[in-house]
Amino acid sequence: MYMKPLDCLGELLDKQVLVRLKNGMEIRGILKAFDMHINLVIENAEFNDRVDDKNVERKFKKMFIRGDVIVIVS
Repeated sequence: MYMKPLDCLGELLDKQVLVRLKNGMEIRGILKAFDMHINLVIENAEFNDRVDDKNVERKFKKMFIRGDVIVIVS
């Protein structure tokens, strides 16, 4: 059976995903929505950020990620 890329994302709806961005940042959360440009809506998003040479864990209830900065969705 042939699967299209958007079909693969559809199987991940309402599941925990890891999204790696072009800048190396990794975001974890629940995939709630996507479109044909691979723009994503992630709920309960978590990622580590660097602030004043310290790692800080950031959390967001909802996050929109623009598709052209995404390298991997797993």
